[in-house]
Amino acid sequence: MTTNARLRALIELDAAGSVRGAAQRLVVTESAVSSAVSALSAEVGTALVDRHGRGVRLTPAGLTYVDFARRILGLHDEAVLAARGRADPEQGSIRLAAVVTAGELLIPALLASFRAKHPGVVLRLEVAPGRRIWPLLTQHAVDLVVAGRPPADLRNAWVRAVSINTLVVVGPPDIAAEFELARTTWLLREAGSGTRETTTTLLRELEVAPPQLMLGSHGSVVAAAVAGLGVTLVSRQSVRRELDSGALVELDVPGTPLHRPWHVVSQTAATASTELLVEHLTEHRELGWHPPAATPQGDGMACAKGDARQL
Repeated sequence: MTTNARLRALIELDAAGSVRGAAQRLVVTESAVSSAVSALSAEVGTALVDRHGRGVRLTPAGLTYVDFARRILGLHDEAVLAARGRADPEQGSIRLAAVVTAGELLIPALLASFRAKHPGVVLRLEVAPGRRIWPLLTQHAVDLVVAGRPPADLRNAWVRAVSINTLVVVGPPDIAAEFELARTTWLLREAGSGTRETTTTLLRELEVAPPQLMLGSHGSVVAAAVAGLGVTLVSRQSVRRELDSGALVELDVPGTPLHRPWHVVSQTAATASTELLVEHLTEHRELGWHPPAATPQGDGMACAKGDARQL
């Protein structure tokens, strides 16, 4: 096996928790996975895995090593895409990741508009909660992230564009007429959702503990609110149709509306094809994106690449 194949074997072993599971993911034999991990352990000079019940798990050294392995493979993939994109950006690839709400609301129009202008660029998209999205950028597994504000500890990344996102509490007219902050049921997003975390923080600051009902996605939360199951904190832009039709109304809740702009964040050294997408976003203002405003020195971000912010 090549070094890359050995690294991938360790990564899949960590994800699957067994040699058999890793082999199935990689479509190779179990002996090939075992040999690859043994070769890595010998090269590192310490055990990377040990037995755990009927399966295996990574040792502390293995857990440290596998984080680097993800970054190494991600950086290698990024290097390949950068080289191909440099030769011809219009025939390159872009690996995107977006949080669930952005994936439902922003990405379709964004990608459709870009593809119409640059049909030769291959677009790959992963949609997941924020806690899974940001590590992908750190690991060089994606070129561009569309999400809320980046984590404070994110490094070697650039904020390339921002878009308005205003969070408001909405509910159906019948519930709104009898709305009680501490007694009305609040509809929550799935665990790991940034909107859910914002909602729980808001309720904690208001010192109330109302009934709660958790649903699986932005769409299900909005549908449940329209059906009369409760109220929810949601992007005003995402429910404009329901607000205009009267199916939902905004509720006056202390601490709202909340302004939580969307961010497009790239690797510091973005590929040429990625730059095409960033330029498309900021040039086509009808998509709702614009370059981030300049930031004073000393706030943890420095301006570079025009209006972009370095993290």
